[in-house]
Amino acid sequence: MSKKFTVEEVAKHRSDNDCWIIVNNKVYDVTNFLSDHPGGKKVLVKASGTDATKQFNAFHSPAVLDKYGPKFLIGEIGTGAEEETKTENEEEEQERSPLQIGETFGDMVPFGDPMWYQDWYSPFYNDSHRAVRKVVREFVEKEIMPYTYEWDENKKLPKELFEKAAKAGILTACCHHAPAEYIPYGYPAGVKPEDWDAFHNVVVADELSRCGSGGVTWGLIGGLGIGLPPIALFGSDYLKKKVVPGVLRGEEFICLAITEPSGGSDVANLVTEAKDMGDHYLVNGEKKWITNGVFANYFTTAVRTGGPGFEGVSFLLIERDMPGVSTRQMNCSGVWSSGTAYVTFEDVKVPKVNLIGEENQGFRYIVANFNAERMGIVIQANRFARICIEESLKYAHKRKTFGKRLIDHPVIRNKLAHMIRQVEATHAWLEILAYQTVHMPLDLQPLRLGGNIALCKAQSTQTFEYCAREAAQIFGGLSYTRGGQGEKIERLYREVRAYAIPGGSEEIMLELGIKQSTKIGQFMGSKL
Repeated sequence: MSKKFTVEEVAKHRSDNDCWIIVNNKVYDVTNFLSDHPGGKKVLVKASGTDATKQFNAFHSPAVLDKYGPKFLIGEIGTGAEEETKTENEEEEQERSPLQIGETFGDMVPFGDPMWYQDWYSPFYNDSHRAVRKVVREFVEKEIMPYTYEWDENKKLPKELFEKAAKAGILTACCHHAPAEYIPYGYPAGVKPEDWDAFHNVVVADELSRCGSGGVTWGLIGGLGIGLPPIALFGSDYLKKKVVPGVLRGEEFICLAITEPSGGSDVANLVTEAKDMGDHYLVNGEKKWITNGVFANYFTTAVRTGGPGFEGVSFLLIERDMPGVSTRQMNCSGVWSSGTAYVTFEDVKVPKVNLIGEENQGFRYIVANFNAERMGIVIQANRFARICIEESLKYAHKRKTFGKRLIDHPVIRNKLAHMIRQVEATHAWLEILAYQTVHMPLDLQPLRLGGNIALCKAQSTQTFEYCAREAAQIFGGLSYTRGGQGEKIERLYREVRAYAIPGGSEEIMLELGIKQSTKIGQFMGSKL
């Protein structure tokens, strides 16, 4: 049981040798923190012995307490009588709002979570989705959020994070195509493999993205989510057994290596060559902007084994310890902890058993991977846009300018309204697309859904960019500073381009969306 202190007791500790403060009704002994306080020693000493909640919230992100608070926490405000009252009334049902129609989840910040979190009816989710949501949220808030800023600044994730995520089932959830015999841990919340669907994937990706860092999200699941499915779907039993278990245990890492210095979206014209040498391929070429490439053990690599065009492309599994493989970290605007790499292959001998699927059929496997990759981007980008709304709403309710709160200024409410309408529209679209992936035959999805998913990808990234800019305006100077209250907004604004370009740039997605949808419409009898 937490030790109880009265306000009067805390008030006795008001010197630089004995400094206590109250924040959110919790008592902290910050005596040993005075010299480390970024705002200087005197700021804390001045607030000592008092309730400093208002001052703390004015200058700090709540994540600061999550990370550093436990070290200095010594108790909470109270007399003990509260516990007696709670014991006497513990069997009484908590009073519900007359507006509430179901179970709510989260902080209930308007539009801070998808509508079904806030007790709205939905045809897409059941109790298994709610259980997964709870498990992943608890994991993110405990294991990721307190350290996001630190990891991003260090441009690296700790290895133990991958192992923890593996045991929580999160890594398996991000490659649900893996055969059951190669899965080392179950799915989150104990959901059975046969019951796992696209909406569980939506929940996992959405909740992971609440950390507010594309670098952390991509660092944890980026390479795995797009590099492992080709092995799981098209690889031989030998490759599955070799790769899948170690990656899903969080002990080994994989990435997808397609993009080259000479071009990204023009996959059919890639130039990395894999020359047939009889019992092996000799690979030469370069790959660029490869997520997780810095620390990957395996590279699911698109290479040219045949003539020009998409018919000469194959997929090879290239391993880091093969002589001739080298990587170096790239300095990018954002997603720092994702391990974005420049990869060089120089006379790399790759055994033919490392061929994924059939020779010269790689383009087909790449296209099969596109929809899932782009849907992942849609989910993440839209959650990041939603974070911009949530953070802006919270800040606008406490920040005052010209004698009133920001939220009381019509211009701020107008900004928020335009952010909200775009996020909610995008979320509704991604849900109906996810519903199609549950019911539509798998072989039809690349053709029937490709155009729509491409358009939704452009919609989500443009929404993200709009919301990041408007949130930056609401936060003002705080959004221009790394760390502090505007930490998430500053970081997300830098990461917009990492979502608008990879996975197919907005321009190409818009073009593809119209061309493919029109062709499909005509094929199905459209009178155009």
